[in-house]
Amino acid sequence: MRVWLIGLAFLALPAWAQVSAQHPWSRATPPGAKVAAGFMQLKNAGAADRVVGASSPVAGRVEMHVTVREGDVMKMREVKGFDLPAGGSVELKPGGAHLMLMDLKRPIKKGEKVSLTLKLEKGGELELEMTVEEAGARSPATH
Repeated sequence: MRVWLIGLAFLALPAWAQVSAQHPWSRATPPGAKVAAGFMQLKNAGAADRVVGASSPVAGRVEMHVTVREGDVMKMREVKGFDLPAGGSVELKPGGAHLMLMDLKRPIKKGEKVSLTLKLEKGGELELEMTVEEAGARSPATH
């Protein structure tokens, strides 16, 4: 009976343990800015899942966006989520898929860490900290 219960405990482990964020980062914002962006590479070592939401204590809300080309113009579009393929990854980067921290409560400064929680469709929540790089950075300093 005890072995059966231990087996059940392993089955109950949340899928978020299989999803990790590599090099989460954002850019510093000027005083009065109301938006910032979040970037990272998400790796999924488990079954397929989907990022369906996000939140941060520095923002009123966090949206998921992609950048699309319409003719000669690049535009951002909000999406309902980011697919995380089984055993795969998805990159959130400038000019591509990314997070938008909306209604910032304060500026974010280079060198600080910003807490962020990703909500997964099947795997619960993934809590992480984004490193704030200089305004205009194109990649994290650790990349």
